[in-house]
Amino acid sequence: MEASWEQSVTASINTVYLLFSAYLVFVMQLGFAMLCAGSVRAKNTMNIMLTNVVDAVVGSISYYLFGFAFAFGDGSGANPFIGTNFFALFSIPNSSYDYSFFLYQWAFAIAAAGITSGSIAERTQFTAYLIFSFFLTGFVYPIVAHWVWSSSGWLSPSSSSLLFGSGAIDFAGSGVVHLVGGIAGLWGCFIEGPRFGRFDASGKPVEMRGHNATLVVLGTFLLWFGWYGFNPGSFDKILVAYPTTTDQGNWTAVGRTAVTTTLAGSTAGIVTLFGRRLLVGHWDALDVCNGVLGGFVAITSGCSVVEPWAAIVCGFFAAWVLIGLNILALKLRFDDPLEAAQLHRGCGAWGLIFTGLFAKEEFVIQT
Repeated sequence: MEASWEQSVTASINTVYLLFSAYLVFVMQLGFAMLCAGSVRAKNTMNIMLTNVVDAVVGSISYYLFGFAFAFGDGSGANPFIGTNFFALFSIPNSSYDYSFFLYQWAFAIAAAGITSGSIAERTQFTAYLIFSFFLTGFVYPIVAHWVWSSSGWLSPSSSSLLFGSGAIDFAGSGVVHLVGGIAGLWGCFIEGPRFGRFDASGKPVEMRGHNATLVVLGTFLLWFGWYGFNPGSFDKILVAYPTTTDQGNWTAVGRTAVTTTLAGSTAGIVTLFGRRLLVGHWDALDVCNGVLGGFVAITSGCSVVEPWAAIVCGFFAAWVLIGLNILALKLRFDDPLEAAQLHRGCGAWGLIFTGLFAKEEFVIQT
């Protein structure tokens, strides 16, 4: 009876923690919306806000019908989210924890779609974006999530059928979420081409700044706030003991993960601020905002398995990755109003590489 009571308390705490983290990640949608709204011209504000709402509402349906089963189904029994194994061919057990886990993973899925909305802003037909959002959250993102985060995925460290015998550590989604969204944005920009007037006849860039820096800063802080659900919240069960200890559990790493997240974002922000100051000759709040987000994107992969000092290294190089890719984008006449493809694709890729270089074995075993 006592063991049953303890198990009930443990399950309750884990569920509450996971749901609270899901709510924090969902707040990031508001951050994306504010960031996008402030980064585009005033006449396009309504359209970009609509696409952010679409990501949430359409993503809910597509991830419910197909996405979650593709990502985490095991192929046996009935799926409580779609009733049967219709189309997706996977299933999950029916329990209260799985519903909480579904909500948390749904928040991640719509975040991936939100990344792309910034890349293709000001030149995308709404109907086309509606189809894209449904497809990304229901099929593309979940398949990549299955590769890395499912116990049977070919990139999951816990899988018995790994490609080349080696998995990839992507704790909270530098690759699964940000790299996927960044690559989708990259292809969207290439397919749609630059906005009219973004480059002159000789190919030189013409500045087309957003209309409201206040919204950009507000969006950045909302995303910063939400990242504390994104990274520390990825310890979806905090009351779980480590396999090699009796007095420690996942809860011991939650605070460290929040600290590494903070340090990486802060370092990237200050380095981007001074780096851009040297290149263009003036201070710019928008530069530091994108730098902060670039640092967060990069540390998301290894936030739970690196020391705080390593997070500073991560943020330092993430800033230069972002600055370098932005310079390259202008040379290639690549138009991304929010620098989202460069930020999420470039810093996401760097985050995966960084984790392989700086992960601490003790933390990897614990995670």
